[in-house]
Amino acid sequence: MAWRGWPASWLWVASCGLLLLVFILLLSPRSCRARRTLRGLFMARSKRLLFRIGYSLYTRTWLGYLFYRQQLRRARNRYPKGHSRTQPRLFNGVKVLPIPVLADNYSYLIIDTQARLAVAVDPSDPQAVQASIEKEGVNLVAILCTHKHWDHSGGNRDLSRRHQDCRVYGSPQDSIPYLTHPLCHQDVVSVGRLQIRALATPGHTQGHLVYLLDGEPYEGPSCLFSGDLLFLSGCGRTFEGTAETMLSSLDTVLGLGDDTLLWPGHEYAEENLGFAGVVEPENLARERKMQWVQRQRMERKSTCPSTLGEERSYNPFLRTHCPVLQEALGPGPGPTGDDGCSRARLLERLRQLKDLHKSK
Repeated sequence: MAWRGWPASWLWVASCGLLLLVFILLLSPRSCRARRTLRGLFMARSKRLLFRIGYSLYTRTWLGYLFYRQQLRRARNRYPKGHSRTQPRLFNGVKVLPIPVLADNYSYLIIDTQARLAVAVDPSDPQAVQASIEKEGVNLVAILCTHKHWDHSGGNRDLSRRHQDCRVYGSPQDSIPYLTHPLCHQDVVSVGRLQIRALATPGHTQGHLVYLLDGEPYEGPSCLFSGDLLFLSGCGRTFEGTAETMLSSLDTVLGLGDDTLLWPGHEYAEENLGFAGVVEPENLARERKMQWVQRQRMERKSTCPSTLGEERSYNPFLRTHCPVLQEALGPGPGPTGDDGCSRARLLERLRQLKDLHKSK
């Protein structure tokens, strides 16, 4: 078939010409720079292609489940009591219990202490979550899944089978295992006195949701269970969206109150704050938080929760609107004048720099 109306013969000639040019550049004794450029281009494209193949196998085939089971076995052997020591937060009749699972994930139990009802968030290790349920003496009635990845959804089957009245909530766009109750943006899940609102935050996956526990019924702070959208001083990778999509999702979170507690899906605090120090070395709020985090991690203590007010002060992925960060990194290539486009380009550049920082 001709491409965009080109005759097939012209398309063949153009393809041959392009291949000939590549060979000339590669074979020319004066083309070291060209060879490095082409090699870099091919390597980058090969890495992206290999990643896409691997990601597709992980999310769409049984190989992803087998990989998750291997992760689970290794983590249970390495961390029989969990990768971190956590502390629950008890409010007026509501308890939030972080559960360390796998190598660096967190699952959560949200408990109505009066009704003895519990909601599990991202229960990737059903054994660890069930042990906490039994220790707390509560009845699991709902599972809230932020997204489909096995390190967040792997325990859905076992727990929903064990607790027959348990409902599994999540986005219908995300192929979440054993989903029974699809949710849309702004839908509310009610369990006892718990009022939990789902917010659509695509980018990491197409159907990624975060969950906001309303603090008003228990006269306390609201709690944001952010999955892989937002971490302490970091944000998730954009696997199934664009920088613009991720920026819009982060802006959804930025609209919440400063006192909102952030309960992330992973223990990435020390690494993320280290990167934040590279892009904003003069940020004193980051420096203070880093000192606290390092003390916590020396004793293998969890670093969650933080607050959204804190995150606004040092999380570079929430600070793309800040002139200091824009000046430090520049707007990047592309048209200027559109604040949304400039911030999206800055967000993408931050993500690229973060990957380079992690690989060193």
